[in-house]
Amino acid sequence: MSGDYELKYPFYAKIAFVFITLFALTYTLWIAKTIIIPLAYATILAILLNPIINFLSKYRVPKVLAIGSVTVVSFTVLSTIIYLLIVQSTSFISMIPEMKTKFNEMSEQFLTWFSNKTNVQSSTIENWILTNGYNQLGGMITGKNITMAGQLAATSLLIPVYLCMILYFKPLFIEFIRKLFHFKHHQALEEVLASTKNIIQSYLVGLSLELVIVATLNAIGLYVLGIEYAILLGVLGAILNLIPYLGGILGVLVFMIVALVTKSPAHMIYVMVLYSFIQFIDNNLIVPRVVASRVQINALVSIIVVLIGGAIWGITGMFLSIPFIAIIKVIFDHIDGLRPWGFLLGDIVPTKKINFVKPTLKLVSKLIIPKKA
Repeated sequence: MSGDYELKYPFYAKIAFVFITLFALTYTLWIAKTIIIPLAYATILAILLNPIINFLSKYRVPKVLAIGSVTVVSFTVLSTIIYLLIVQSTSFISMIPEMKTKFNEMSEQFLTWFSNKTNVQSSTIENWILTNGYNQLGGMITGKNITMAGQLAATSLLIPVYLCMILYFKPLFIEFIRKLFHFKHHQALEEVLASTKNIIQSYLVGLSLELVIVATLNAIGLYVLGIEYAILLGVLGAILNLIPYLGGILGVLVFMIVALVTKSPAHMIYVMVLYSFIQFIDNNLIVPRVVASRVQINALVSIIVVLIGGAIWGITGMFLSIPFIAIIKVIFDHIDGLRPWGFLLGDIVPTKKINFVKPTLKLVSKLIIPKKA
């Protein structure tokens, strides 16, 4: 048997192999999530902070000192922001009983009005709400969620450690990738790695800037409208905005509910108009100019990936899914055999119409009509 012999598999065998691989990968991601989640966050932060490390290295700052100082400064800033949000959250939580009482009063008024208009007894509606809504809300504060909070704290402690290790051993990982390929492919590999790194860094930096800009616009708009806890709600809305399509709906619902309970129905309409205006600015100005348009993911793939991430890793997976699928798309776009999959993930819709009728008729005519002797 010659060395150039290539083993070929039938199409159905390839499809089966792909599905088996996806199942094994999904199961691995789910069962090892406590290890992979902090590693995933650390990887994203390493990509974001790597240009700063390179900048300090140009001025002959020792590598260990550069990595340590950048890690300490970045996590100090992040911890300060989280602390301020926790302070606002504590004040917000103390207002929940009062907000709940007011919300119940408004709910009773709405039920009475709805019952008079539809001739449906209010007791029937209340029983349905209690069965389908309050039981689920009551189960939010459980031992499981307390355990998740503990896991989140442990994850936060692991991220800086992983971040330092990834930044320090980056040359080792790059050399490992080089050793996976033949020497004749090294030049092409370096071009792919450099291009991929630049695009991914541009995308993640743009995503971070979008988060800051949207949070600022949300907070200023809510403050002008007189909504309490404007900073907390503004940051929460910006974080939810990172989840495509679904996050926007959740964000406007949170704003509207808080405005309705703390202010008036008119403020609820004002908040909806404000959020719609900010979304218009985000979609038409911020995203095209700040976030790299070359890695935009289409709506269908975004929703599917967010749901899959939520099913595997919960809320954390929903936030990680979009940056990771963007990174995968960039890699696919730079590998010849995987470019069709990168095209499938993108948002470029072909305008050229393909006529499948004529080729099909020609094929059928060749199979049915015999050739003349």
